[in-house]
Amino acid sequence: MPDPDLVIRTSGEQRISNYLLWQISYAEFVFLPVLWPDFSREDLEFALAKFANRERRMGKTSEQLTKTNA
Repeated sequence: MPDPDLVIRTSGEQRISNYLLWQISYAEFVFLPVLWPDFSREDLEFALAKFANRERRMGKTSEQLTKTNA
């Protein structure tokens, strides 16, 4: 199984609690104030939209990415 690209943390908590530390080293995080039982399709779509607008650098800077893509 590949490492996750996105971690969605519900309940407004902004910590990872030692969850998959190595595997999420390059993951993107979205923190939502909604509690897990109330997590809806709209919340998932919101998190995915946030993820889609992120610049995935995988440990590089934005400048390094533009040099590679040029």
